[in-house]
Amino acid sequence: MFQVGANRLLDLVERHAEEIAREWWGNVRQNPRTRSYHLLLEKQALDQAVLFYKNLRQMYDSKNPYEGVVPHFSQYAKDRYAEGIPLHEAIYAMILMRKHIWLFAEYQALFTSVLDMYGAIQVINRTVLITDYATYITAQEYQDLTESLS
Repeated sequence: MFQVGANRLLDLVERHAEEIAREWWGNVRQNPRTRSYHLLLEKQALDQAVLFYKNLRQMYDSKNPYEGVVPHFSQYAKDRYAEGIPLHEAIYAMILMRKHIWLFAEYQALFTSVLDMYGAIQVINRTVLITDYATYITAQEYQDLTESLS
């Protein structure tokens, strides 16, 4: 029953991944906490956010959320590291990706009933868990990459 609200949000994110990513990019491009991103090409930046939004359901539905997040965010970290994005900026960009899901859903007035809102809370909690794991994986990957160059 509560899964309906969760599915509505996940469907919305998948269907509007590019639009949400564009809003995210507008924020990242001007944010003083993501200065290194200001040098990236728009397509290069948008691709990373679209990939996250399009893969969110797969990570969300994973029986073991940590294992479901590892492939995506290990690659995310490798790509950001190769682009010269400092770790703190790569992590903040992920925080903004998560934030833009809720901003977009709120703008769409997606949740009109208590059941919808409860489903949204489920998605929020699981997405916070996913991005917590993503932060850990990203930091670990940066550490590994830095040590491999020493």
